Amino acid sequence: MASSGSGKSDEVSTNILSGSLQQRKRLSSICDACKSKMQLVAELLLLSSETRPVVNTDGMPVAETFEKCRDTVIARTKELSIIVHDIQSQLNMGKFVEVGDRLVEMGDLVVSLTEYSAHAAYLAAVEIPGSQAAVSGLVDRYKVTRCRHEVEQTCNILRLTALADLTPQLLLEVSQNILKNLTTLTDASSLASDKSKDKFAKEQFKASVKCMSTSATALLACVRELKACPNDLTRNRCVLFSGPLVQAVHALVGFATEPQFLGKAATIPPEGKGVQTAILGGAMSVVSACVLLTQGLRDISQHPESSSQMPIYRERLRNSACAVSDGCTLLSQALRERSSPRTLPPVNSHSVN
Repeated sequence: MASSGSGKSDEVSTNILSGSLQQRKRLSSICDACKSKMQLVAELLLLSSETRPVVNTDGMPVAETFEKCRDTVIARTKELSIIVHDIQSQLNMGKFVEVGDRLVEMGDLVVSLTEYSAHAAYLAAVEIPGSQAAVSGLVDRYKVTRCRHEVEQTCNILRLTALADLTPQLLLEVSQNILKNLTTLTDASSLASDKSKDKFAKEQFKASVKCMSTSATALLACVRELKACPNDLTRNRCVLFSGPLVQAVHALVGFATEPQFLGKAATIPPEGKGVQTAILGGAMSVVSACVLLTQGLRDISQHPESSSQMPIYRERLRNSACAVSDGCTLLSQALRERSSPRTLPPVNSHSVN
């Protein structure tokens, strides 16, 4: 009897260990996706040398006034502080699933905060006498590049996720996300084709959409088959057919973001550049700190608690959380004053790489 009891105990321990390992792997994947998204948005909106407004998926500015942007960003910084605190608390309790869920929320919040900050910086800069507002083009670079990134990341799920974790719900989300972003790309390309005066461009936009749609149809058929019959063969088909879709999207976005389709960036005098730099610098501080926080979570998720490096990783995480708080303060100050005594991100987090 004792032997039987011991066997059951070992089995339970193994199951707990296996579950914990899966949760850690999931958290690690979320960290990679979250970091990648924040870095891309920062590169496009904060590190770009061009001054342009930020528009939503409907092609409208994310906000009409500087004051609206300012108030939204300050509210977002408060939300971000709460999420960072929750992440630390859940991590201390070993709740890796909850940490992952909150990290997804953090990534989305940082993207939103970055968009509003960049638009606030644009609005503040073009208010300065001598500025000339940006002229919109046939294509919004930020919008289509974000779509390309989302398609890439979604296809990576099919390639990198363990077969057992490719649940019907996850596959449904994969299909929906692909369709959502391809619809945005199709609408943007169709509009550009209609408005373009160049015959080649008109036809090339149409041909690019057709190529992308054909590849998507083939991939989504494979995803449906994987959902119905989950095995290595059906998963490998998804991997195979995701390649042409990613290539088609890359080609379309590469063509769509050629300079002649992007309009004209704003012309800003030195005083306007100073205001813009203060706000973008504050936002960069927040993003950089959140990237470091994500890296810290990834390190923790990939090592056992018994690792000799764990105290170091946890200390880095605490430092990153403090840096997020400092960045939020700097950004709020820059927005309130339209200037800042410190426009550079915190020490050791000056880059999102």
